[in-house]
Amino acid sequence: MLKKLRQIYIRSTLVAKIRFSYVLLVVPLVLFIAIITIQLTKDSREYSSMLQSVMQASRFNLDFKKDFDYETYLLIVGNKTVEESRMEELLQEAGQVVESLKSLDNDTESRRRLERVEKYLDNLKRYQGRIEENLKQEDRYEENIQIWENDIQIVTSLLREEFVAYTYAEVQKLQKSRQIYEGNMRRTLQASLVVFLIIIAGMFWLSYYIPRTITRPIKKLSEVTDLVAKGDLSVRSDIVGGPEVTALGDSMNDMIDRINELLYQVTTEQTRLRKAEFQLLQSQINPHFLYNTLDAIIWLAEAGKHQQVVMMVKSLSDFFRTSLSQGRDIVPLKDEIAHVRSYLQIQQVRYQDIMTYEIDVPSDFLDYMIPKITLQPLVENALYHGIKNRRGGGSIRISTEAEENFFIIEVRDTGAGMAPERLEQVQNAIEHYDTTKDDIYGLYNVNERIRLHFAEQEPEGVHFGITLESRPGEGTVARVSLPYHSEL
Repeated sequence: MLKKLRQIYIRSTLVAKIRFSYVLLVVPLVLFIAIITIQLTKDSREYSSMLQSVMQASRFNLDFKKDFDYETYLLIVGNKTVEESRMEELLQEAGQVVESLKSLDNDTESRRRLERVEKYLDNLKRYQGRIEENLKQEDRYEENIQIWENDIQIVTSLLREEFVAYTYAEVQKLQKSRQIYEGNMRRTLQASLVVFLIIIAGMFWLSYYIPRTITRPIKKLSEVTDLVAKGDLSVRSDIVGGPEVTALGDSMNDMIDRINELLYQVTTEQTRLRKAEFQLLQSQINPHFLYNTLDAIIWLAEAGKHQQVVMMVKSLSDFFRTSLSQGRDIVPLKDEIAHVRSYLQIQQVRYQDIMTYEIDVPSDFLDYMIPKITLQPLVENALYHGIKNRRGGGSIRISTEAEENFFIIEVRDTGAGMAPERLEQVQNAIEHYDTTKDDIYGLYNVNERIRLHFAEQEPEGVHFGITLESRPGEGTVARVSLPYHSEL
């Protein structure tokens, strides 16, 4: 039988082995703890009940006889009226104590004593009633004195004796219970020590036997992972040593295949990123913008507008100087403002009949850092897709807005605007670039660079990047949300 159980254990899964070991360790311990808990709870409950009985009995006024006798005498001699007398109060207190003791004590002899006490209290109530009736009549003083001497004082003496006997009996039971409780505690400690030693021995045995059944295939898997860590992605696991180890080996093979696939994807992604960077550099030096600007300069020179030629050349020089930014990806907002101002100055010469612009950025914002060439694509988009498409032209306004954990740069135009369907398409294209929509690439590029640098710093409920609002015929607002980072 034991041999068969051992074979079943060997062929079982690792989870089953661990659960079996838990059962061997936990079930006996749980049963032992349950038995001990039940026994201790029972002993504790009995001990607590007797202790409460003694405490309740101690609540009974030990001077009840003296107080009750004295209150009766004062009532008889006329020093107190029936309303002023405490006889009724003393009897009620005694009755409450008796009821409380009866609810706590199940011992037959103790309950008999309490029943006798109740009878004595009933007698005292009857004697109290007789005295009060006699007080309503004249010449009954001697009869009341006889009731007090022959009845009340005898009953109160009996009451005191019953309570003394009851308290003594409860103390005796309490002492006996304590001895039983101490004996149970000694036996519990002895049994606990034995069970503890058995559990420790079982743990040592299981800690040797179970690991031995799994360490060998795990060691082989470890050798495979070491080769993978060294860069050998051609290795594969062929271990068969149980369902878990086999599944783990298969998973490792799948993981190696996945790593190979991811390496290929990373290589492809790097190529795509290099192309994107190249496209970004191309977008920084837009040949059409350069040709159109040079044509405008030639036209101005031929027209003899030498000051405008100087201004155009200076703006073009500033534009390309800030575009390079000495190779930095993050620049102060003041540099970006200078870059977009140069761009707008050049474009205003070309589109002076249809475009005006305003830059309203307080000096408090100028040292905050933003990704290079963030505003120029937004302004270009506002000019070419907004103002040029609206009859009569429009204006472009650049401003900033402070929030608690971030600030907003707003590029607002009064151009043609967009229908809700087109606005949704553009916003989705900014978040998920579609290579078939080249007119959105500039906005997508800006949004991706913001996400790349600042996504991990987003406060709860805030999304760094570009958001758009637009109404047909009213214009478009592009908002760029960025964290507060000052220039060092």
